[in-house]
Amino acid sequence: MLTKCFSTILFIAISLHGFSQTQLLTNVYNRTGVTTLNGDWKYIVDPYENGYYNYRYEPFDQQPAPWASAFFLNSKPKDASDLLEYDFDGMEDIQVPGDWNSQKPELLYYEGTLWYKKSFDYTLSDSSNRLFIYFEACNYKAEVYFNGKKLGSHTGGFTPFNFEITDLVKDTDNFIVVKVDNKRLKEGIPTLNTDWWNYGGLTREVRIVETPSNIVQDYTIGLDQDDAKWITAAITLDGSDIAYKTIELLIPELGISQKVQSDANGKASVKIKAKRINYWSMESPTLYDVQIRTDSETITDQIGFRTIKTKGQQILLNDKPIYLKGISIHEESPLRDGRGHSIEDARQLLTWARELGCNYVRLAHYPHNEHMVRLADQMGILVWEENPVYWTIEWDNPDTYQNAEDQLAEVIARDKNRASVIIWSMANETPNIPARNAFLTKLATFTREQDNTRLISAALEQKNFEGDPFVRTIDDPFADVVDILSFNQYIGWYDGLPEKCSKISWHITQDKPVLISEFGAGAKYGMHGDTLERWTEEYQEYLYEETLSMIDKLPAVQGFSPWVLVDFKSPRRVLPVIQDGWNRKGLISDDGKKKKAFFTLQRFYEQKN
Repeated sequence: MLTKCFSTILFIAISLHGFSQTQLLTNVYNRTGVTTLNGDWKYIVDPYENGYYNYRYEPFDQQPAPWASAFFLNSKPKDASDLLEYDFDGMEDIQVPGDWNSQKPELLYYEGTLWYKKSFDYTLSDSSNRLFIYFEACNYKAEVYFNGKKLGSHTGGFTPFNFEITDLVKDTDNFIVVKVDNKRLKEGIPTLNTDWWNYGGLTREVRIVETPSNIVQDYTIGLDQDDAKWITAAITLDGSDIAYKTIELLIPELGISQKVQSDANGKASVKIKAKRINYWSMESPTLYDVQIRTDSETITDQIGFRTIKTKGQQILLNDKPIYLKGISIHEESPLRDGRGHSIEDARQLLTWARELGCNYVRLAHYPHNEHMVRLADQMGILVWEENPVYWTIEWDNPDTYQNAEDQLAEVIARDKNRASVIIWSMANETPNIPARNAFLTKLATFTREQDNTRLISAALEQKNFEGDPFVRTIDDPFADVVDILSFNQYIGWYDGLPEKCSKISWHITQDKPVLISEFGAGAKYGMHGDTLERWTEEYQEYLYEETLSMIDKLPAVQGFSPWVLVDFKSPRRVLPVIQDGWNRKGLISDDGKKKKAFFTLQRFYEQKN
């Protein structure tokens, strides 16, 4: 009878598009058996890539017998006559996680190759166990070597990857070498031209993860979007003995203890009716302790259960309309210079957002570190996550498309169980041309195949309606593809003065929820003057007042995320005294001081309760 019941409740689950050699583990945050490799690493700056190519510009790791001058071998002279022109152990230290730009003044603008090396001892706690090395992120391309053997490579600066090292690890004298190259590429995602700092390095944590021989490789647990009384789960095992294994799913607070058997490929799916679920919401962000047990291991997570949908011009969380009071955020540390990566960084940024009155954040323009979405789960803050398809890229290049798809797949794999994440954004401010339309449409189709439980959007651009400069519209075929119509607009900053907002009307025909994904103005903290004097706090405050008044008259608008929470670094911004390499559109200065517009937006959000 039990077998028959299981057969009637099996469902077709979300399946990620396969596990590459860089995605063997997709659930590391709460795992046991984790050893950090954070701290001091040795480094070599290699602008000519002398440690990677021979004098014929042939990669050493593709040669039959690599030369000793290949940096990844970490070679030492055999005797006094041996010629060797590098020595990691004689080099300076650099901190991991961290970017090299903010740690080393001479590398502030450096874009190119830098080699990292870490030595360590490690003994498996059980000889049958497996061992992985896990990188939370590396900007931009990583070539990874362990004890002189190449593990593989990874492209993309903001998503995790990992490799298995079980057969290579020794009890003593292990070394890992990583070639990190952050050169901007015209065929890259993002491409050459961006408006943020290109922080290079091992910018997030590096860990060693020890597991049993048979592991829970991946899982997707959430509500059935069509019937919120049911919890669905899809689980994938990996190892040499994974067929027809018993897997138990436990959610003690809901009284759930459900067993299911994996198929011949180690996959299992189940659908369970649950009573008395406290649905995750902004007011009550309930997270349940969830366990997945096999005969080898127990995986734990904290998961919230909620539905997110649209109906006409409304966004529905648990079938109730919501208004998204948001802010855009860049991943820079509010506590020190450089790329943000710590839980303290994330907590400070989200605390400021909460103080502002936000129930929603747009994480721009790339996936942020996992602490951000984990804390958002706990704090009841909704999240927009964005793929770094930015401005103008090589739309016709199939390798560029595959890069975008891979990065999107990796962030979905990492965050698909986070209740706070409600929107996958495909792109930001991209041109309305046929090649781009095909590219983004294909990307949206792929995303829905990976995760049909969240909404799809993109930060589009607005234009004049029928040539009238005071009537704006969204004329973009991708608007028909997305679930939420989002667009950036800078009336009063790049387009006239703030008073122009009162003269603008909107012709929006799509019957979809509208989010204004960006608006804003630059202001140097402490610079004061007239409301029409650029760069003053008064100008920024006036623009916010006029823009908020304009937005409040648009019935389709269901929220917005002004640009941006905190000033951030950008080499594009060179105006002396005022910018000095910083984008000054933040409501908070780079040293944590709130500008006048912060309180203007705060008051508006208070009135929206």
